[in-house]
Amino acid sequence: MSLNTFLDSDQFTCSICLDIFNNPSSTPCGHSFCVSCINQYWDGAKECQCPLCKRTFQKRPDLQINRTLREITEQYRSMSAGNGGLAKDKKVRVQDGAMPSALINELTKRLPRVPPKTSLNSKERVTTPMASSVPNQSPISVASGASEELPAIALPSQLSGRRRFTMSGVASSQNIPICQIHQRGIMIICLTDGEYICPDCEAEEHSSHNTVKVEDVWIEKQAQLKETEQKIQEMIQQRLRKIEEIRISVANMKLAVEQETASSVCIFSELVAAIERSQSDLIDSMEVNRKTSEQLADTMVQQLEQEVKELQQRESAVAKLSTSDDYVQGIKSFPGVCSIPPTKDWSGVSVASDLGTSAIYKSLAAQVEKFQERLRSVTETGFIASLLEASPTRPQPRMKRVQEYSTDVTLDCNTAHPRLILSDSMKSVRCGERHQLLPDNTERFDRVVCVLGREAISSGRHYWEVLVGGKTDWDLGVARQSSNRKGKIDVTPSNGYWFLSLRDKNKYAFRTEPSTDVHLNLRPNKIGIFVDYERGQVSFYNVDAKIHIYTFNDNFTECILPFFSPCTNKSGKNDGPLVITPVDKSD
Repeated sequence: MSLNTFLDSDQFTCSICLDIFNNPSSTPCGHSFCVSCINQYWDGAKECQCPLCKRTFQKRPDLQINRTLREITEQYRSMSAGNGGLAKDKKVRVQDGAMPSALINELTKRLPRVPPKTSLNSKERVTTPMASSVPNQSPISVASGASEELPAIALPSQLSGRRRFTMSGVASSQNIPICQIHQRGIMIICLTDGEYICPDCEAEEHSSHNTVKVEDVWIEKQAQLKETEQKIQEMIQQRLRKIEEIRISVANMKLAVEQETASSVCIFSELVAAIERSQSDLIDSMEVNRKTSEQLADTMVQQLEQEVKELQQRESAVAKLSTSDDYVQGIKSFPGVCSIPPTKDWSGVSVASDLGTSAIYKSLAAQVEKFQERLRSVTETGFIASLLEASPTRPQPRMKRVQEYSTDVTLDCNTAHPRLILSDSMKSVRCGERHQLLPDNTERFDRVVCVLGREAISSGRHYWEVLVGGKTDWDLGVARQSSNRKGKIDVTPSNGYWFLSLRDKNKYAFRTEPSTDVHLNLRPNKIGIFVDYERGQVSFYNVDAKIHIYTFNDNFTECILPFFSPCTNKSGKNDGPLVITPVDKSD
């Protein structure tokens, strides 16, 4: 009986070329192919995959020839050639190209080149059947137990029908190797010699040795494997919890950044606003005091000049009388000329140098001190704890999302009030000094200083941003397409107007019924308007601070249009434009 009696061509067949291995090589997943076949299979491919199990390798493996498998393949090829050659018509793809490592090791140990060994009991050598089937090879002798190495597991030709090694693993239903000497199952480990033996081997040659059942050892190992598996699962769960913890921390950090940004902008803006107000009051006060001082000084100068004129006249009369030769007339005129004319005592009179600014400085100092106290509180507790109660607004996580619905909005010149001046790009509007000669069409507003956008909104979500800058007055929002545009207009939601207003630089209100005043700690530089037509919502945002200001909730039954009013220019104090700006989604 020969080796190829138990190993057919399928076990040594490359699943790519369907022929016996030629310089076999094994992939990291354990499958074997001809080295030239697998390299050609991967050449030009976008990714390296195992042809059998389809496992993908991120980096192309550096394949080496499996010398042991090649040697076994050559032995099989030689034995098959000695038995009349391989069946040429048998070219079936194997299910698993990887040869079991145990089989490779055992076949390597049992190749004919292994020298014969003699037992210590000088028993007859047992010649393996394989020795007589391989031509030009010397017989293989197996000792009954005196090997210096672990006793090799029997070759397939030496095993009983209960186990058969194939290219895809164990073919039998039982996983017990058979002792090649006693034809009994190897179920014992000799710890003294480090060998796997059967009960007969133990009784004959290992009776005084330290032995243990294979099953007991494996049960112990299985228990250890379960402990290891449990530890690995616990480590996995710990790491999954840590991943979730990190993600939550990042989300909390993002929210904290948004909140602290808004709060810090708020507190510093308050300080800047206080300084600006103090500076404005200071300049106004000094200007008023300067004008008052100038008027007082002009009055005093006029009085002094009049007295100087009178004194000069009296001086001239005295000089003339002193040179007169008419003694009688001189004596008679002497009393009137010699007396000094009545004048004001100017010794204690001066122009006041007090500019009247000390009270303003004291007020500013008190505000700065209050600011410092808030900063000290922030240093101890942070912005979030110290300022959220003071600020009614909260950073809205939806700010980023609404910007995704940005709409290109332009102004409709046919609706603009005659005093409004529109830019060529139809992105900017300001109020001029006088009316322009424009056609009085039905779309044009003739009394309210405003203009509508071109883009009608009848569905979906839309968002645009308007730069208001340092204007003191403006209106922004949306208006119903059919709303009245002539004469005095009651700008309320019931009449088709939904917008936010600014008056006198710091009075914000929504044109509800009645009007809704809103206090903004942070003065907006740019306003974002978001419309959700289906939900009937018009929302307003402070773009720079990413703060939601207010949302109208209504029911839209027809098209609505963007609404813009720069208001009158207030003699140049409110002559800045409203500018529709591109939406920056990069933050």
